[in-house]
Amino acid sequence: MEELFGESGRASEFVDQGIALVMAYAPKVVLAIITLVVGLWLINRFIGVLDKKLGEKDPTLNKFLCGLIGAVLKILLVISAASMVGIATTSFIAVIGAAGLAIGLALQGSLANFAGGVLILIFKPFKVGDTIEAEGFLGAVAEISILYTVVNTFDNRRIVIPNGSLSNATLVNVSIYDKRRCDMTFGIGYNDDIDAAKAICQRLFEEDDRSLMDPPPRICVGGLGDNSVDIMFRAWVATDDLWPYYWDMQEKVKKAFDAEGISIPFPQRDVHLYTHGESGQTSQ
Repeated sequence: MEELFGESGRASEFVDQGIALVMAYAPKVVLAIITLVVGLWLINRFIGVLDKKLGEKDPTLNKFLCGLIGAVLKILLVISAASMVGIATTSFIAVIGAAGLAIGLALQGSLANFAGGVLILIFKPFKVGDTIEAEGFLGAVAEISILYTVVNTFDNRRIVIPNGSLSNATLVNVSIYDKRRCDMTFGIGYNDDIDAAKAICQRLFEEDDRSLMDPPPRICVGGLGDNSVDIMFRAWVATDDLWPYYWDMQEKVKKAFDAEGISIPFPQRDVHLYTHGESGQTSQ
């Protein structure tokens, strides 16, 4: 009987301790959960407003800053909720620091991408909306995030490039200037009139409203090829007109040369045949 009453007493003691712990920590846990839910909602609302405001002023910077600020605020919210439950924040921060160090060593590539994103935002080799050529891709920059840059190609592909690669590699910003030079070369036959060919190119240049007069065009003989005299045609146009201008001018020059009787030769080779007769002599 004494053993039975002893075990019953210990069980009652454990129940009382459990009830005391629940009564002591349940309000704190509930308050911490409410704080997390409300805090996350407020952070998301704040990030949404910040994204909208920064997007109107600087679309290049907004995604990066919003992602960074959101991550910092959520970490602070978790630390605050932990302190409300009764967890010592100093030890909690120490654990987070140790975990952060371990994660950082495991994710060195991601840290390099983060550093690359910071360098891109500081030095601004390109911004959202620019057309760049990098890592073998040509397209318009759609987004610069904390770790990656999103590029939309002109054939409607979405390319995600790590910021670490972009910050350390050579890239070409195609749209940074408002005008570009359109380089074209047209080959004519050696028997054709060079001055007439140059005059046709000049006339087509002046007839096209997209042609810019400053700087003036350069139309001259660029080289003497194996099968043709190469007429070099360099004209300045607005950046947005570069490729439409190039394609249209290829067609216009071909039609104009055909109308004026100027040939565009194709590669030719002279073939000499030799036969050996019965006497051993060679004839052509």
